[in-house]
Amino acid sequence: MAFRPPARTSLQRGTAGSRTASVAARRLVVPRVSLLDAIVKPITTSGQIDDLKKGIATFYDESSGLWEEVWGEHMHHGYYPAGGAPKSNQQAQIDMIEETLSWAGVDTPPKTMVDVGCGIGGSSRHIARKYGCTAKGITLSPVQAARANAISEKAGLGDKCSFQVADALHQPFDDGSFDLVWSLESGEHMPNKPQFVRELARVCAPGGRVIIVTWCHRVLQPGEERLNAEELVGALLSLLDRICEAYYLPAWCSIADYQRLFEAEGLVDVKTADWSNEVAPFWTEVIRSALTTKGIAGLFKAGWTTIKGALVMPLMAQGFRMGLVKFVLITAKKPE
Repeated sequence: MAFRPPARTSLQRGTAGSRTASVAARRLVVPRVSLLDAIVKPITTSGQIDDLKKGIATFYDESSGLWEEVWGEHMHHGYYPAGGAPKSNQQAQIDMIEETLSWAGVDTPPKTMVDVGCGIGGSSRHIARKYGCTAKGITLSPVQAARANAISEKAGLGDKCSFQVADALHQPFDDGSFDLVWSLESGEHMPNKPQFVRELARVCAPGGRVIIVTWCHRVLQPGEERLNAEELVGALLSLLDRICEAYYLPAWCSIADYQRLFEAEGLVDVKTADWSNEVAPFWTEVIRSALTTKGIAGLFKAGWTTIKGALVMPLMAQGFRMGLVKFVLITAKKPE
């Protein structure tokens, strides 16, 4: 049976560190269930985690070839600032990497980096070229890892970039291995956000930097403990759940939740940003590319899992327009 994520709500407001995860058990939001029961908790049942990981791996095994054929090596949003000059979508994706590095203040070139949720290695290769560093990438998809290594070898970067299948929540690296810990649009897949942040902090070297770019729901307002009633039981919940089922996403949280998790792990100089406006054109461009002859043929060739992902793309665009879905960044340093 395919993994079906339960209802998505926020991490409980006002908690920190591991306590953020220690909230009331999550249940499906159905009639007669109190909103107090609709609070997110990390998925901890091994069967659920295994199903989720298999679903993520299969999704990217089946869809990555089509994405590369239509969009290229970068499997993430593009950066489209208001008033900016027209540019290709591929350039917008490169600009996303460059703007993120600049915003995060990566002034000293790293010697080592890890790309957590590396796709087919686009970010790793770009950063390795830019700084001359070595890069290791991890993904749940064997197809992605093999393709990332093949592209890197062909590009003459086989000695600098290497990729493997591994779990971001249990990374196969020693403590303090990397000057730059990079996660570009993989955090949304993580079933245990506290453990995810804990692992990023663990593998970061003292004085190194952690950067997460991810999808979140909106920040809760003062006095709110969770998304409001309409968002929890109305059309917006259906929107989030349909996105989650198609893209194999577990619990949603806000950037404020991430900030508390960063601080709980002892990371310092924490900085956040909301770039939802800067990525606004992206989903329109993805939908447009999917409706081309090449896109339609590729979807049918890739199979139902990829088709299902394509069918919910308008919901992502709607979520951004409504202000429920946010594209956010968070960075911090690990103390010396």
